[in-house]
Amino acid sequence: MILRTLAVVALALAAPAMAATAAKPGLKVTTLEGKPFDLSAQHGKWVIVNYWATWCVPCIKEMPDISAFVKSRKDVVAIGLAFEDTDAKEIKAFVDKHPVVYPIAQLDVTAPPKDFDPPKGLPTTYLIAPDGHVAQRFVGPVTGEKLSEAIARGS
Repeated sequence: MILRTLAVVALALAAPAMAATAAKPGLKVTTLEGKPFDLSAQHGKWVIVNYWATWCVPCIKEMPDISAFVKSRKDVVAIGLAFEDTDAKEIKAFVDKHPVVYPIAQLDVTAPPKDFDPPKGLPTTYLIAPDGHVAQRFVGPVTGEKLSEAIARGS
């Protein structure tokens, strides 16, 4: 597990920060609670789209920061995308132990959302502007401070 985490971190650090495939990406997923999440329905808010995995130590470390950031701002929402080939029950159990204020959905690693580049490392986070365009892509851990700076720039 440690080697896999180190490999993901190394990939994340080596990967260039690229934009999503689409200028205004679409994303429709079903959360672990069975509720729909549609990125286009979030128009007018900043949206954090966070790819993570239960075995990814940097991912686990950033989840409370993202959660606190979302909780502190009325203009920000988030969706966590579990990017791993694991039983959904295991992901639900993980989220029960590491609760967040935003919804979590599990992605099929063999068929990731078409409007986003497949992550080259985890965590990978997209910050979507209120008009729907990708404001910034973060490869590696993200903090509330980094998110605040990106929003302040209006990236």
